[in-house]
Amino acid sequence: MCKDSKILGIITNFSYFCDIIISFVFMPKTITLELSPKQAADDKFYIARAAERLGIRQSDIALARVVKRSIDARQRMAKVNLTLEVYIDQEPQPEALHFDYPMVDTATEVIVVGSGPAGLFASLRLIELGYKPILLERGKSVLSRKHDIAQINRGGEINPNSNYAFGEGGAGTFSDGKLFTRSKKRGDYNKALQTLVWHGANPAILYEAHPHIGTDKLPRIISNICRTITDHGGKVLFESCVSGFVVKDGRIRGVKVGSDIIEGAAVVLATGHSARDIYELLYSSGIAVEAKPFAMGVRIEHPQRLIDSIQYHRDERGEYLPAASYSLVSQEAGRGVYSFCMCPGGFIVPAMTDTTQSVVNGMSPSGRNSAFANSGLVTEVRLEDFAHLRAEWGELAGLRYQQLFEQLAREHSGDRQVAPAQRVSDFVYGRESHSLPRTSYIPGITPSRLDKWMPEVIASRLRSGIATFGKRMRGFVTDEAIVVGVESRTSTPVRIPRDPETLMHSQVEGLFPAGEGAGYAGGIVSAALDGERIADAVARYCKQHNF
Repeated sequence: MCKDSKILGIITNFSYFCDIIISFVFMPKTITLELSPKQAADDKFYIARAAERLGIRQSDIALARVVKRSIDARQRMAKVNLTLEVYIDQEPQPEALHFDYPMVDTATEVIVVGSGPAGLFASLRLIELGYKPILLERGKSVLSRKHDIAQINRGGEINPNSNYAFGEGGAGTFSDGKLFTRSKKRGDYNKALQTLVWHGANPAILYEAHPHIGTDKLPRIISNICRTITDHGGKVLFESCVSGFVVKDGRIRGVKVGSDIIEGAAVVLATGHSARDIYELLYSSGIAVEAKPFAMGVRIEHPQRLIDSIQYHRDERGEYLPAASYSLVSQEAGRGVYSFCMCPGGFIVPAMTDTTQSVVNGMSPSGRNSAFANSGLVTEVRLEDFAHLRAEWGELAGLRYQQLFEQLAREHSGDRQVAPAQRVSDFVYGRESHSLPRTSYIPGITPSRLDKWMPEVIASRLRSGIATFGKRMRGFVTDEAIVVGVESRTSTPVRIPRDPETLMHSQVEGLFPAGEGAGYAGGIVSAALDGERIADAVARYCKQHNF
């Protein structure tokens, strides 16, 4: 028996070491190549270079998969760093991307208010966990919403519930679609990107250093996500604006939509940062909200060729380099000034939600082929800046400050969606702009002394910040560029407090604030990740209470 045991041990150990050797041999090889933009666009070239680097024949490569791509433009000749996973012939290749969602048509119902990234990803995750989401969206479906947005662009009427901010997919649907986030530790970043690919996004977002979908592609992806929700038993109800909360004995039981009451085991509140009526409804209902610092400023727009020449150190970027972008930050008089939502090859769009405002935002199509580059350029707004409004507005004082800023812009904008604008050089040096260059903003712009009518705490820091950026990027301060008013929806001025452990509202049991509108995210992916975290918290809550 002892001899047999030794033999068995030898066999087991031998098998173990064989497994290690086999797994090592058959693991994909990861290499990074430094290439010219033209070489990086030619798969035959970089696969041949990969084979040469690995010392194998090109015919032995079964698959060379790009897993990361970034551009290094610090030198006069831009380079592309291309990281590849190389699979040798006979090696097992990665499985095709696939998601299996269960059918939840008879499962416990959870109300999700808002169909932006937080609401959509919360709904998908709830389905994965075996719960039925009832997704309420105040606006219209993508197809109907497109008509209302076209009307806004023509200077027509603004539908307060169907515009660039509200409707299927929320503000993200007709946005630039950038997928960069600094909050990757909050959730599964790669899964979020894979979910978007599964629903129709270009697989390149899985490896690009700064992944981007494009405003021309996002609507279809959003509709596909909503279809996944309904195909697996969830509900998506459009034109369903929440008008009240049903709270009993400290626990939320449902929400009011018009004269109807919709009940659920829990409520996920993912309404986005422009749903001011929700903040007001919470506040008037005695449900805690709190004022928080935020940021406001302008949109700044340059000719794309100018940004290309600054960033790529050449007159023309050529065929193989993408439209150049930038990311800028400085400290001016003790406060941050920074670029936000930079849209190379993009457009400035009207983002107001009613006729008393002038609000702009930016977007880029997937090809980033516009002749213009625009970016939000904002500075911090602190609690002390709107302290004078606290006596009347309480925790909504920052919201009121934001409204007043937008109304000021409207007063100086002329008719309908026409926006106030000033040449960048004139804005920095305090001069009037007697004329304005061409712009991507379809409704049109009119000359205005933004530096005069903006709150000084904002205007002075923006002027200083732009001057600082002009020293870093020669040509940034120019008569060819304009600032357009105003970029006020970068973040919410109100936070809906939640317990850090349960992620539930600190005061109302079963109410789960989520995403950008609640004050816990700052973009498409970070909001999506927060939505998934909230769904997990809802599942824990429901199990604990046997819902």
